[in-house]
Amino acid sequence: MSRIAGLVGFSAAVAFSLAADAKDIDYIGSVEVIRGEAVADGEPTARGRVFLDANRNSRLDDGEAGLANVLVSNGREVVATAEDGSYALPATDDMNLFITKPAGYATPLDEDLVPQFSYLHKPAGSPELRFDGIAPTGPLPQAVNFPLIEDDVGESFQCLVFGDTQPYSNAEVSYVRETLGRMLAARDNASTECLLFAGDVMGDDLSLYPRFKDIVSVGGVPQYFVPGNHDFDFDAPSDQHSFDTFRREWGPEYYSFEIGQVHFVVLDNVRYPCNGVDDHDFCDPAADTTYNGVLHDRQLDWLANTLALVPEDKLIVVSAHIPFVSFTDADEQKHQTDNLQALYDIIGDRPALGLSGHTHTTEQILPGEVFEGWKAHTGTGPARFHQIVTGAVSGSWWAGDLNDRGVPHATQRLGSPRGYYLLEFDGATYVDTFRTFDGPEGEQLHASFNTPRFRDWAARLIAFTADNSVPGDALPSVTVNDLGDRNMLTTADLAEGTWVAINVWNGSRESEVSISINGGEALEATRTQAGEGEVALEGPEFADPYALAKQSTQGRQSFRSLAGGEETAGYRTWRDYRWNTNRPGPFQDWMLTLKSSHLWRVDLPSDLPEGVHRLEVETRDRYGRNFSETLLFEVVEELPNMNWQANLFQ
Repeated sequence: MSRIAGLVGFSAAVAFSLAADAKDIDYIGSVEVIRGEAVADGEPTARGRVFLDANRNSRLDDGEAGLANVLVSNGREVVATAEDGSYALPATDDMNLFITKPAGYATPLDEDLVPQFSYLHKPAGSPELRFDGIAPTGPLPQAVNFPLIEDDVGESFQCLVFGDTQPYSNAEVSYVRETLGRMLAARDNASTECLLFAGDVMGDDLSLYPRFKDIVSVGGVPQYFVPGNHDFDFDAPSDQHSFDTFRREWGPEYYSFEIGQVHFVVLDNVRYPCNGVDDHDFCDPAADTTYNGVLHDRQLDWLANTLALVPEDKLIVVSAHIPFVSFTDADEQKHQTDNLQALYDIIGDRPALGLSGHTHTTEQILPGEVFEGWKAHTGTGPARFHQIVTGAVSGSWWAGDLNDRGVPHATQRLGSPRGYYLLEFDGATYVDTFRTFDGPEGEQLHASFNTPRFRDWAARLIAFTADNSVPGDALPSVTVNDLGDRNMLTTADLAEGTWVAINVWNGSRESEVSISINGGEALEATRTQAGEGEVALEGPEFADPYALAKQSTQGRQSFRSLAGGEETAGYRTWRDYRWNTNRPGPFQDWMLTLKSSHLWRVDLPSDLPEGVHRLEVETRDRYGRNFSETLLFEVVEELPNMNWQANLFQ
């Protein structure tokens, strides 16, 4: 038993203090920048050394040894350091100068445990920006030295991956604290070597970064960040400056680092503004300013130059914000990566895992899978390597009614609850596990019944949201109350076609899903999406009844009081969008779980006898792990009166 697991009854703060002792997070420091006139011998050249910081003061002192074969880059060119740790690279006026942290070593951390492995060179600083961007750095330094300490992690370790935390306000930063922060504080993180945030760290208001940093640092784990389309400086005049505030707070917008036998790559695949740059209608100069999913040429050159120096047996874990391809938005250009083929060409046949966020869904895309739309929008066919869309800490943008911890349930678009991924590495192999913030570790699915009554109800809900895409005061055509007892089935329901809909949140093409009734023989379930080039199947027959019921009715949007007046009426998401009506109602239509790539179905026998039945749902994942869920349901001839029978007392 771990030290933390045995501390039942201790506070989260005490648990964190013990977990932190197990990991060396005391190497607080920075890259060493030696000011002075840079050596002039033709073109501007960045120089310095990578060294073993024996006294841990972040300074290259006499007698401290240089480290050879460490990769250093200016964002395009990449060199390996010489025997004495020295390097030289062409310098430009707006560059990230950074190292690839080698396995077996650690960089200094800042006070919030963000690794310090880069120097941002921007002599004139950013243009005038709302969140200031990067202050002028002045002339090219005489030297930029990168300190490292030995850190023998070994080849077995964990990383946690978080998609789209995306708080737009202090209220939503508090939700981050009550979910992600609380989990990190109570968890034993001794074997966890990195926290990886898959973009949209913030929701447009970049002034909230400091509070976010304070919360995440309680985990006692180094953090690595991917830039997302809500981490922009939205007032940037061009893509060159769009992530300047992000760079100031977290470091380069693309970079790599190594732990054990894994080479982690972080990419920036969000171009903003794309207007007048990319050849799409939504990027037209006359259109509203927006972004596009694409990898720019300088970055692709850097990646090719880097991987040319990385042994081919290392696992490449490549992270970007916008999915490389997506089931959810397979028919959308801007929500996938335009020039994915270029990335496929660079990675080639290397072992690789892709991670992304953006869609607020969990998706497992295995090599060989393909959906209609990928070819048209990314120029690619079947997936070349395993890809995971990692869902969102914020779920459906912090929408919905509050759970027992005062946090919105925010059920995600493909039906998964809010959660995160645990990646467990052993050499160049890995196991991925989806974890929720509120459920037990072994909880991996939910099951519900798709009945004729549900399909009629769902059709009415869909029609209502189509006509009322923005929540207002119109009386909903149906609410969750109109579904009644969802686990009570009539004989007519069975005769007309009822099936069990099973949402395996981290399910993949290789998942095996089955049910048994009352301990009988197993009935195999079928995945509703084969991933063989078809379109996304959508509508009442392909909906997730459990998720849709939660998304159909939120009372919180109608809450109001004399004390708070309009200020506390309903709630707010996005950029001060008001869910503020006089009636409870559903999520917006595009947020509803009317399709899913991880939904299975199995028909119920039409001759089930009346009475109470036990339903066992089991799934085996691609790693051979088994998970199960048990439901009780009733079969009746006709639905009884579900309300108080007042006539009995008259």
